[in-house]
Order: sequence, then structure tokens, then C-alpha cells
Amino acid sequence: MRYHDLMTDRAKVIPTTCWECSTHCGALATVEDGRAVKIAPNPDHPGSKGAFCVKGIRGLPELTYHPDRVLHPLKRIGARGEGKWRRVSWDEALDEIFAGLSAARETYGPLSLAGAVSNATFSRGVALTQMLRAFGSPNLLINQDLCGGCRAVSDMVTGLGIGNGEDIDNTRCALVVGRNPYAANPAEWMALKRAQAQGAKIVVIDPAETPAAKIADLWLQPRPGTDAAIALAMIRVLIAEELYDRDFVARWCHGFDKLAARAETFTPEFAAEISGVPADEIVRAARLYADGPSCFVSGHGIDAFTAGVQTFRAFHALVAISGNLDRPGGNLRVRKPKGYRSYLDVQKMPEHRLPREVEEQTLGAAQFPLWSGPDSWQNVCHNPTAIEAMLTGKPYPLRALHVSGVNIVVTYPDTRRTIAALKSLDFLSVATHMMTPTAEYADIVLPKTTGLEEEDVTLENGGVCVGMIQPVGPPQGEARDDFAIARGIVDRLIASGDNEAARFYPWADKRAFNDCLLGSSGITMEQLRETGYATFPRAFGNFEETGFRTPTGKVELYSERLAALGLDPLPGHTPPRVTRADAATRAEWPLLLLTGAREKSYHHSRYRDHGWARKVSPEPWVQIHPDTAAEAALADGDWVLVETPDSDGACRLQVAVTDAVAPGVLRTGMGWWYPEAQGPERGALDININGAMSYGAPWDPATGSPDTRGLLCRISAVEGTGREVRNEKGV
Repeated sequence: MRYHDLMTDRAKVIPTTCWECSTHCGALATVEDGRAVKIAPNPDHPGSKGAFCVKGIRGLPELTYHPDRVLHPLKRIGARGEGKWRRVSWDEALDEIFAGLSAARETYGPLSLAGAVSNATFSRGVALTQMLRAFGSPNLLINQDLCGGCRAVSDMVTGLGIGNGEDIDNTRCALVVGRNPYAANPAEWMALKRAQAQGAKIVVIDPAETPAAKIADLWLQPRPGTDAAIALAMIRVLIAEELYDRDFVARWCHGFDKLAARAETFTPEFAAEISGVPADEIVRAARLYADGPSCFVSGHGIDAFTAGVQTFRAFHALVAISGNLDRPGGNLRVRKPKGYRSYLDVQKMPEHRLPREVEEQTLGAAQFPLWSGPDSWQNVCHNPTAIEAMLTGKPYPLRALHVSGVNIVVTYPDTRRTIAALKSLDFLSVATHMMTPTAEYADIVLPKTTGLEEEDVTLENGGVCVGMIQPVGPPQGEARDDFAIARGIVDRLIASGDNEAARFYPWADKRAFNDCLLGSSGITMEQLRETGYATFPRAFGNFEETGFRTPTGKVELYSERLAALGLDPLPGHTPPRVTRADAATRAEWPLLLLTGAREKSYHHSRYRDHGWARKVSPEPWVQIHPDTAAEAALADGDWVLVETPDSDGACRLQVAVTDAVAPGVLRTGMGWWYPEAQGPERGALDININGAMSYGAPWDPATGSPDTRGLLCRISAVEGTGREVRNEKGV
């Protein structure tokens, strides 16, 4: 399509990409007088193929033009969290940030500095990582220990390289595990419906009856935390019935015999005992999946457990032995144009890294080297260890923090402890769009640009294409992008006499960084501006050429890296904690809690301050089976207090009675806060499920991820509604 053909005398159409979540759907922005008046899907985009959701249509423009958006730098003038601010210039704000970071570094050393971002799929992660490295710190906090991290580490140690590479449109069977594409990924949801219309089978493994489960040809409803047992039983079926790909296994898999021995004990009957899923359904699921090409579509549901890595390894092993790796209709390996650099490539370049002995001191590296060490997936902190360092100075003090684009007060478990950690800091700066609970505790608040005001280049999901975000007009107010913010701080560091800092941050601005990404790929900014994306040639199954980034150069069903660390090198099933609880504990905490349920109107903690989103979903909810509700004398719309045994906090939620969950199971989302409430936490201590959960051990032995699903819990009725929660805050 020639987008300029859609122009009128008043409006023009700009092809861009929606970055309101990690799906990255192609978008068309209709612009009048430098302002977006309409955001619509781009039907030509090779990744999203016309998919879109309300977060792009409503969330993106309304965030940009929100009347309460932070538009100018602010400096705290009262006590931390008191809500008293003074507008300052950018120079004063950046001087304050540089002074705060420098003071902590001078007193405690460079390791006392840290940053926090949402995840690694946005360029702000590179900007903040490299700014911290310029100061000599390797400490970056991300949210992926709670969502996506176990999948990524499993993918890394197994060697598949299939992040977001599900070729659903060409599949014969889509195996959807712990994923709600209807709410989480519109491109996946549309592809599933297209594939099913063409005759593909859909198999869903999920404790909740999601929209995907409703349309599935086979829905397996396991007990929470037992997915690995099902995967191992499916592996056993494929091996026993000789449905696996013998040639691929012989040439490209390491440890098949050991995997087969491990899976031998996981008969369908044994897995049925563990999971509660009938044995014949497990066998049927295995046979449907074996009749490929088939693709594995995974999500948060199997990522939010202390056994997340091993659970993913079981499914990743299933992908490998079935012959569905890098096969049309299977799970495709991520490709990129020759000469192109991804965000991770830039951060891994030797000239942009700190000395190895410094990276080895990253908070959490000693205990979780695959998460936080020099050879880890993202070279990031173990968040609970970082919070401990803020509060106690152990293993060393963490005294200054810069946060960008993430609301950690709301998104981290144990809200009270997170708030206490932020209040304990010597210095805290936050770059944000809105005055979130996290920003409320800052010393300096900076206005960030949105996805309608930035220029970004990225390798899209699965390496389908290189995409671009284009600004529709100048930023609102005085908003700046993260690269400009980081550049301003690094420039002050260089001016102070630290010439070494320049090598960590060589880009003059965002355009220079984007040119660095495109490198010698042959893709130009002009081409991207014209279409919003650029495709490139890609091959399938060329393993001789690409190899596998593992010690053996093969897909490691038996992981040599895990073995070297003393961890279980084979996929395995670790019984969830609930099965290890004694009778007295189960009597006191009789229910199971599933968190992280996705909603179309929200992305984690975002849009709680948007009227359209609150109209769709006005209150924090918890789904309860009719039998469970009846036992507790609860009705639809009642409010309950939810508590878990590992936390002193509690959470108030509104009951939604439904048979979409099993008896004895509660299901809720995350990220709730009331922007209209008074007090710096804005209700996050009352109606956010993270306020009722622990961020402490036990943790996944590879990633340090906590259990945030399958938790023991109890409920009790409470008087009133969410309005009373808000009124208690003085609203």
C-alpha cells in the first residue's frame, strides 16, 4: 500500500508500530496538525497482519494527550512520598540526577547504582544499561523474572533460539500452554482463528477456561504447577509410539537417550495422577501435536513458578524431538538481516561491556549466574537481591536508582517491601508518562516521550521483519526520549573528567543509535519511514550454517551448562509447593491462587488512569467457581480479602463468579492501583494482589523467579466496595 495515497489536504497517514505491549503490531497513524487523530491496524504488516487491539486504538493516543500527563521535569520539595513538587528546567533536573548518582558512587562505589526498566524488548533498556555501565555499574532490574524470563533462559540453555517464532498460520496443530492470546496478543489470536478455519487443531493446556480453551479442539485443565508432568508424558508418547523425528534427533540433539530415560517414568497414567488431566487426553494431545507441522505457543502461565525453567525445558524438548524446530508451521528460529544488530547484540558487544570481574559482582550473579552473571541471558540483577541491598546493604549497599517506564511499586510482589526500599534510597529518579506510585517516591521526575513521539527501530517478534516507530509530531510539553535523557547524564559524567564513560555511550542521539542497529544490513531509514517495516530473506532449517549456541553445538536436551552449575540437566517435574503442604496448613489456607490473568484493556499496571479502560474494567476482580463461592456465602459483585501464608499483606478484590476456573481455585490479574486515590501508593497496598504476596524464596534455581501462581491462599468477606478503599485514602 502507498500510504501517502491516503493523505488528504488536512491529514496524512504515517505507517508506524504500536509498542504498547511486546506484540508490536503494525499501525497506521492518521495525523492532523502534528496530532494523531486515529490509530488503526496496518493490514500489510508481515508480523501482525492487520491484528490490533484497544490498547493501540485508545491507549496510545490517550496516553500521549492525557490531561494529567507529566510534561515537565519536577523536583521533590517535601518529604519523600508527600506529593510536593517544584517544576524545574531540564538542566537542573539532569544536574540533580548526575549529582545524586555521583554522590552514591563516591561514597559507596559504582556498584551502589542501579536502574529499572520493564523489559528488554524496548530500546530504553539499552539506554539505561549503557548509562549505568558508563558509571561502572552492571546493576539493572527488569520485570522478566516475573514474566518471560524462565522461557528465555530455557531457550538459551536448550539452544533453540525460537523466541516468539510461532508460525501459527501454517500449522496443523497449535499447542497453547498457559497463554491467553485473546487478551495478551491480538496477532496470535487472529492467527489461531485463521489456522483453525483452515483445519488446524488447537490444543490448550490451562487451569482456566480462557477464550482459547473455549475454541480448542482439546482443552486440558491441569492442577496449577503440573504442566511439566504433562509435557514429559507427551514426550514419552512420542518416543514410545515412534512419532518423533529420528533424523533430527540423531543429527542435532544432545542427550536424547537420557531424556528418554527421564520421560520413561512419566506414563500418561502417572502424569494424570499428578495433573488431574485424564491419561487418554494426554495421549490424544501428544498424537495431535505429533501430526505436524505443529507449533508451541506459550505464556506467563508456566513462567510464574519456581520450576519455570524446567517446565519450559520439557516443552522445548518436545518441540525439538518432534521435528518442529525451524519448520514452516512449527517454531521458527529468530532471524535477522546480515549486518543488523539487535538490542541484545549492542549490549553484548565487548566495547560496550564492563570488565568480567565487575559483571560477576552483579546483584544475584553468585546464586543465579544464568540470570545475572556475565554469561547470562540479559546480564541483569536478581530483583529480590537488589531490594535486599537497598534495605540492608547486603551483599553491598545499593543507594541510588534511576527508573524508566516501569511502575515497580505496583508490579513487584511484596509492595510494602518495595516501597520501604525506595524510601530508604539516598537518591531516586523516575522517567515516566504519568505520576505513578513509583514516581511518587522520586526525588526527580522526568517527562518521557510516548510511542507517538519517538523514533525506534527494532527486530520484530520472531525476526519476521525490521519494524519502525515514527513520531507523528513534536513531543508534548518538554518530554524527552530515554536516549536523550541518558545522553544528558553521560555528558555530565564526561565533563567531570571521566573520559572512559564515552565508550559505553557512543551515540549522540536516538538517530545515531538506530543507524547503529541497521549497520550494514542495507535497510535504510528512508525505506522504513515509507512502509513502517522492511522484510529480508530468511531460510528454514539451515542448521549446518547457523549451528546452535550451546557447548555441544546441538540442541541440548541434556544441558551441559545446567550440569556444570550443579542443576538438573534434564527437564523434570518439581511438585508445586501446595502438594508439599501438611494437612494443618491446607486447612488454614484451603484455596489456590492464580495471578497474572490478562485483560484487553490493561497492560500490566498501565491505563488505570484512562477513563475508557476503567469503564471496561472498573475494579480489581477475582474469579471464583460457583461451588467455592457458595461455600463462602459469596455472590457476584461481593468484595473479599485475599491473603497468602508468606505475606503479612492482603488484597481486596471484587468477586466474579464463573465456572471458567476449577473449584478451589481463584484467578486474578495484577497491576491494580487507583490513580484518583490519595497517598503516594494510590491504593496499591489495598487492591493490588502483589501487596498480598512475597518476593522471597523459594526461587527458580536458574532465574531466581518466585512463585506467583499456584499459591495457597484464603479469602474472607469484607464490607463495602472499591469506593470505600478509595475513600479511606481521602477521595
